[in-house]
Amino acid sequence: MQPLRPDAAPPQLWGGFECTVSRVGDRWLDQIERTGHRDRIDDLDLVAGLGIRTLRYPILWEYVAPDRPDRPDWSWTDRRMERMRELGIRPIVGLVHHGAGPRYTSLVDPDFPRKLADYAARVAERYPWAEDWTPINEPLTTARFSGLYGHWHPHGRDVETFARCLHSEIRGTALAMQAVRRVNPKARLIQTEDIGRVFSTPKLAYQAEFENERRWLSYDMLCGRFGPDHPLRWWLAKGLSAAELDMLAEEPCPPDILGFNHYVTSDRFLDQRLERYPVHTHGGNGRDRYADTEAVRVVAEGMAGLEGLLREAWARYGLPMAVTERHLGCTREEQLRWFLEGWQEVCRLRGEGIPVVAVTAWSLLGACGWDSLATAEKGTYEPGVYDLRGGPPRPTAIAGLLKGLATGAGFDHPALDGPGWWRRDDVRLAYPPVSVGSVAPRPVAAPALPPRRKVLITGATGTLGRAYATLCELRGLAYELTDRRTLDIADPASAESILDRVRPWAVINTAGYVRVPQAESEPEQCMRANATGAQVLAEACAAAGVPLVTFSSDLVFDGRLGRAYVEGDAPNPRTVYGRSKAEAERAVTAAHPGALVLRTSAFFGPWDEWNFVLLALRQLGQGREFAARGDQIVSPTYVPDLVHASLDLLIDGEAGIWHLANEGELSWADLAVRAARLGGVKPGGLRIESDPATAGNTALDSARGRMLPDLDHALARWKAECRLL
Repeated sequence: MQPLRPDAAPPQLWGGFECTVSRVGDRWLDQIERTGHRDRIDDLDLVAGLGIRTLRYPILWEYVAPDRPDRPDWSWTDRRMERMRELGIRPIVGLVHHGAGPRYTSLVDPDFPRKLADYAARVAERYPWAEDWTPINEPLTTARFSGLYGHWHPHGRDVETFARCLHSEIRGTALAMQAVRRVNPKARLIQTEDIGRVFSTPKLAYQAEFENERRWLSYDMLCGRFGPDHPLRWWLAKGLSAAELDMLAEEPCPPDILGFNHYVTSDRFLDQRLERYPVHTHGGNGRDRYADTEAVRVVAEGMAGLEGLLREAWARYGLPMAVTERHLGCTREEQLRWFLEGWQEVCRLRGEGIPVVAVTAWSLLGACGWDSLATAEKGTYEPGVYDLRGGPPRPTAIAGLLKGLATGAGFDHPALDGPGWWRRDDVRLAYPPVSVGSVAPRPVAAPALPPRRKVLITGATGTLGRAYATLCELRGLAYELTDRRTLDIADPASAESILDRVRPWAVINTAGYVRVPQAESEPEQCMRANATGAQVLAEACAAAGVPLVTFSSDLVFDGRLGRAYVEGDAPNPRTVYGRSKAEAERAVTAAHPGALVLRTSAFFGPWDEWNFVLLALRQLGQGREFAARGDQIVSPTYVPDLVHASLDLLIDGEAGIWHLANEGELSWADLAVRAARLGGVKPGGLRIESDPATAGNTALDSARGRMLPDLDHALARWKAECRLL
């Protein structure tokens, strides 16, 4: 961590739950309900256990008074506010979070500000000890999504609706704080907004300049900087009267703390050369057509980053600041790198005397559906500090990072040795790079990193070993890949020697015997490679204090249970191969209790020429006969999903037996049909076989966490990514 000035303490660590209530038509999509926090008050104890003592918390209008303002229901919020007081957690009370309020109002309701103020007064009277408030989260962003882009209610797509929405929110914030301060004069306004910068080609510099001025509107209006000479007053005058505009300047409500939310994709780039970019990025302003894409994917150099943006805000307003959302929906090491980099940037600013008071770990419980901008009932779940895919919240490695920062103990993990993907031109640039020149008040350099510690991967000639090497490279994780000539995993001396030479921070064992039918006639070779080798490697890793990941199979089960298997079901293999894997599980868990043993099934990937899905598609597409079992039910597993999930679990420090397979179960014959349909091929050449001796259902489910997406999603990505078709 960068040193601070002698008199500069580290920033505070705040937290927050993603709590958007996006209204889409007549539907309210509630993040607190989707992440389960509505029914788990114990989540607050988890927050306190991290060392977080300030929490952005929703007492949302839509929750408390959804049908009538005079009939509030405080039961849910009462219990949680009282529990926070017991735990010593200071709430930052949120009243509207990307919402439009309850059904009896909206952002274009002329009475919205007054109605919000009435609700704020009720909340303040109920909890007079609450001092920190964010009446409306990100008013500018909400107005854009609701009034300019049409995503959320009232689904406007014009400047007039945008202006009305923004005015309602800013005026509502001012009136709400007046109402709160009548109850508690010490109440502070902590106003949040996304401050991403817009870059462009020279042709579109006028549009970038406009949008870069627009991003400050919320703060300008609240701070009384929206007088007759404001450069965007003419634009908002399309939807607001002169009296309404004047009121914003004459009755300011300056924030006590400016809260800035900044994501890796917040900064944008505008380019009129549409042919360079996919169609979904295309748009325009009525004068020019252009692509609007993530700046990190195209800008070669000159981006300001969080540190540069905070310097801009300090120069413009001179008010205390906080980073009120810091989250990245990505792989675990990138989440760690993203948060820690932001923390270090804030430490540097504080060392110069710039008052950035806190950094907020946002999405403590993760977030749902932001791949559809919170407009769909379903959507991708992004884990946060906790992962909810297994039922009770499971702490990820980020929890360890936050505890270290909160206590001052620090945090070290080998996954932090590499730079974030946003710092790597070989990964981040998706389009022809463009240089825009530096816009930061001072150049923002990439942080210095220590020498990179390695992961040792066995099985260089196998599908899994090569996949791990490919994806570790993508994720910026240093590795060494070994084959049988370099490492004989069944030889204790060989295992000890390579651990001593490489000194890895983890070992991933993908080596082994994989010829399932031949194992019946080669039992000794199979047992040596799968059981003895796994045990020897586990013993060597345990002695060296090194985490181990090793693989098992669905074939440890006999398929007679009548449902998919979970981790606690007892193995009962019917084949030599299955017995070798069952014995490996027993030996590894006994020798190395910290080992991670992953059962998986029927994997296929974009880099393997011999996987079942590709063979079925090719042979059926050529009009050739293809045989597949119709009486064996399995859980096909997409190799990139398997590798990514297992690396996340490794970084999280998980141990024991886990089932990792894409959600869904079907027979080999049905999988062949799916493969044919992917390629637009009729499966007329499919011959369905059966064998009562080995028939059954060895599909895998999980009681610990369904970490992989469903099979249809995986097959669609396999087709898009496969380089062998």
